Amino acid sequence: MSAYFQKETLLNITIMNLRILSYVLALISFCCSSVFAQDYNLGELSFNSAEQLFLGYSHELLAAKRMIESAQADAVTAGQSPNPTLSLGLSNFNLNRNQGNTNPNNSNSIADQTLNNTVQINQLFERGDKRALRAASAENGIKASKYDFKDVLRQQKLALANAYYDLMLTQESEKIQANNVDLYEKTLEAAELRFKTGDIAFSDVARIRVDMLRGKNDLRQSIANHQKAQSNLAYLIGREKEAVSIVASDNWPNSIIYLDSIDTSSTDTLNPDSKLDQRPDVLAADARIQQAEQSRRFANALQTRDVDIGLQYQRFPGQEPGVGINTLGLTLTIPLFINYQYQGEIARAEVDYSAALEAKEQTRATAVSEITRAHADLNASLEKVQRFDEQMLTEAQKSANATEFAYQHGAIGVNDLLDSRRVLRALQLDAVSAHADFAKSLAAWQASTNIEKSP
Repeated sequence: MSAYFQKETLLNITIMNLRILSYVLALISFCCSSVFAQDYNLGELSFNSAEQLFLGYSHELLAAKRMIESAQADAVTAGQSPNPTLSLGLSNFNLNRNQGNTNPNNSNSIADQTLNNTVQINQLFERGDKRALRAASAENGIKASKYDFKDVLRQQKLALANAYYDLMLTQESEKIQANNVDLYEKTLEAAELRFKTGDIAFSDVARIRVDMLRGKNDLRQSIANHQKAQSNLAYLIGREKEAVSIVASDNWPNSIIYLDSIDTSSTDTLNPDSKLDQRPDVLAADARIQQAEQSRRFANALQTRDVDIGLQYQRFPGQEPGVGINTLGLTLTIPLFINYQYQGEIARAEVDYSAALEAKEQTRATAVSEITRAHADLNASLEKVQRFDEQMLTEAQKSANATEFAYQHGAIGVNDLLDSRRVLRALQLDAVSAHADFAKSLAAWQASTNIEKSP
């Protein structure tokens, strides 16, 4: 009984410990999830936080990683030697024993038949360094897939920057449109009061109401653009179900800071060739040229004959039970290239090598064009942002304030007021678009020249 109670007590203690452990694990999981939610608050999402989510949940990056794993698996296959083959055989089975033809031991029974037994092992020996050439080609395939992953990372980070700044653009545009509608509603209320007192004509009230309705249409379109921008960014960071809660919290890149940090007029910047060796797409093209070269050498090595060597053991039964003859044999198999000498494989390898060389030239040309376009867009967007920030917005705001003051005091008509508001709103939207263009062109310039460090 004492032993039973001891076992029961130990069992209860074990169950209690397991419950405590489960509670601890649940608490740790809750704390980790809380920390994660705090670090990546979608309601105040910075670009750095969006980038971290992108690195962890990007569908494109995951697919690129799988390509690396596939190339590594191909390398394992390419580096293996051919497996030997085992052959087992039986012969000398008497099919005519019931017609007077007895077995070698003078018996007509199936169980008494004496059969010839054969065991043979064959091994194919590759010549011409075929295994080494396959392995070298597969290793270059791994190298190319890794550079492809880096290029996907480069392109997707640019897509992430464009999506993030598009969201910022739609957020700012929606605020401008909402403020514009609010201003029109207040102006319409004041105009209706003045119309009742006979201070203005009904046509002025109608013009204000039309502009207010037009502003509401523009606001509704801005809301739709905002929702689409949220959806685009949510896909890139793996938060599709939480798209409506995403709010970009960063400010626009400071043009003065980036102008000081990046000298867009230097000789090194204006020479695209100086940046090509740093680009992963060009490095991937180089790796594929090396892979095609190894494949070409492998195709030529196919003309070197492989040798198949076999070791054979045979047992022949004797006239008496338990007595037999054991023999060993050796076979050598060599292919004869009489009808075909792998001309097709060699020609295909030559074409693939030429295609790899041409693909590298195409990649370099595309890279040069991309760098040149990014440089031109960056300079143009930088000038636009500076012109808006330093002159245009300030002057437009002063003009709009003066027009509002003049209208309130009856110095100008409603047409001048509405025209002034349209000009100010258009300039505000253009200024936000200019900031977005500068931010995206800066990201494109960094991506094209590979200035930004890879995480």
